[in-house]
Amino acid sequence: MRTSSNPAFKNLPSSGGGYANFNAGQSQAAGYGTGLGQPPTAQQTGRPMTIDDVVTKTATTLAITIGTGAATYLVGGAAAMGLALPAALIGFVLAMVVIFKKKVSPALVIAYSAVEGVFLGGISYLFANFVTNNPAIIMQAIAGTMGVFAAMLVVYKTGAIRVTPKLTKWIIGALAGAVVLMLVNLVMSFFVAGGLGLRSGGPLAIGFSLLVIGIAAFTFLLDFDAADKAIKGGVDAKFAWYIAFGLMVTLIWLYLEILRLLSYFQSE
Repeated sequence: MRTSSNPAFKNLPSSGGGYANFNAGQSQAAGYGTGLGQPPTAQQTGRPMTIDDVVTKTATTLAITIGTGAATYLVGGAAAMGLALPAALIGFVLAMVVIFKKKVSPALVIAYSAVEGVFLGGISYLFANFVTNNPAIIMQAIAGTMGVFAAMLVVYKTGAIRVTPKLTKWIIGALAGAVVLMLVNLVMSFFVAGGLGLRSGGPLAIGFSLLVIGIAAFTFLLDFDAADKAIKGGVDAKFAWYIAFGLMVTLIWLYLEILRLLSYFQSE
């Protein structure tokens, strides 16, 4: 199985096989094979994972995130915005535990989804009521995120873009480059107003956000491919929680970037 750029999939057992359709089903479990990193210590004890497992777990985590996000947004005011930073820090810690823990922990994935919802609710309230003074931006960002997700799923299922080793390296390289630029921009902002201008709202910032959104969209292809190979390899059904977690990481990243891009056009 080719490795996704999404670190959430580092604990997925490796499986053989080439490109496959996302809803092709599963093959008989025939061992985990070899791949990047070591498989989790827990042995397969249940049935093989299916696409239904992935859909169910992803829907569950997404519903939890939306629920806690909506609740935080409705609380509003300083309370909602004040919760954003602590939730972001707790979410980061939970994500690291999920990524490096050797056993699947549905409770941790659910906790991560709930905490990230609080973070997104607070950030969304900030953008809607202070950055842009336009609450409609939230639904626009959600619609944009779901649209990109659906479009990339169609692209993957139809085979319009095949996930090859070359494409994987390109996406990982682009992702690493974008992260470096964001870090440099952050450091520079401490010394020069606006830093490199990547988040200032000007033409350069708009172009950079479009680039990052494009990278996030292509990351979905790698996530789908990782899930596909896991299903074909017959890995245990419990690993669907890892797939759900990985997809949530990409969805949250994409939503935040689309929200930022929309704010450039609507801020006063």
